[in-house]
Amino acid sequence: MDQVKITLLKSTNSAKKDQVATVHALGLRKIGQCVVHKDNDAIRGMIRKVRHLVVAEPYEGGDDEAE
Repeated sequence: MDQVKITLLKSTNSAKKDQVATVHALGLRKIGQCVVHKDNDAIRGMIRKVRHLVVAEPYEGGDDEAE
């Protein structure tokens, strides 16, 4: 299955509460941290909501890192 790698690039200090909650729901806590998720509509919607804080790119790794 396709996967997406999401990296937190900017701080959530000045972000709205719902955006901070979305970043935390993605599993991101620190700037520069990366997580890998299955590429589905729910994750795409979360990325779209905080697209000014994160960068997403396709991931070609193994299935063991997907959440």
